[in-house]
Amino acid sequence: MRLRQIEVFHAVYSTGSMTGAAAMLHVSQPSVSKVLAHAEQQLGYILFERSKGKLIPTPEAHRLFKHVTVVYRNVDRLRQVAENLRAGTSGRIRIASTPAFGLELLPQAIVAFRSRHPDAVFEIETLHLEEINDALLETRIDIGLAFEPLPSPGIEQERLATGRFVVVAPRDLDFGGKRSLSIEDLKGLPFIGMNSRGPLGRSLSAELEASGVDLDVVIWTETYHVAISLVACGAGITITDNVTAGSTIADEVRVYPLEPAQEFQIRALHPSDAPMSLLAKEFVADLRQHVRSFLHEADASERTP
Repeated sequence: MRLRQIEVFHAVYSTGSMTGAAAMLHVSQPSVSKVLAHAEQQLGYILFERSKGKLIPTPEAHRLFKHVTVVYRNVDRLRQVAENLRAGTSGRIRIASTPAFGLELLPQAIVAFRSRHPDAVFEIETLHLEEINDALLETRIDIGLAFEPLPSPGIEQERLATGRFVVVAPRDLDFGGKRSLSIEDLKGLPFIGMNSRGPLGRSLSAELEASGVDLDVVIWTETYHVAISLVACGAGITITDNVTAGSTIADEVRVYPLEPAQEFQIRALHPSDAPMSLLAKEFVADLRQHVRSFLHEADASERTP
């Protein structure tokens, strides 16, 4: 089947009529009828039975539609990619990050970059890792920013820095003067747990399970920022990444390094078949330095009583 025949068959099957298909494709009804007839002639079998003005899909049409749907979605993605490529300009940087980076780190990096490049225009999205990968493959964005991303076909990674997990506890909670904490130190205390949706959450869950410590989980949440807010309200303690902890330090909480150290990689992502503009490359280089400076300051704040 030719692409036009696939489009017409998909439209007729989806709408149930020639009129509906014509409206969907913005063409005339005779044009739809002609293309469908040619498709049936080439295939050698009927796709729709005509009964009292209605089109009834044949068994062959039902089976064919399952495969046509896959092709149709890929064609839609191709159109989107073509449109995004047309819309992209060298002075525009489209970036998506997981939520933790959007709290403070990424906004600060963008403001610093634009102080030197006032003509640069940014488009920012906050997405989960799977959504960032899709946006990169569709060339909807130029750069992705994520924790510990898994390798993905068609996407290149650049290491920006190494982060680590930290313990966030109410400031008035006494740990006997300890400056770092182990998972064992958290035993018996109300714990705010993270649902292991992404690579970082899965890594933390594996570490907690390997420790053999049975933590008293009183609340589960989806985001580290919410977990820290709960700590500040006195709901318990939590373990989070040091980027989120450094972005949401409040007077009511204190941050402790987790020992032994559990580290993860912070990486910038971009499509392997769509080279970044010179402006975007410069931003990634700046971002690398900004992330490392941010983490250094966060580490320093942990050492402050």
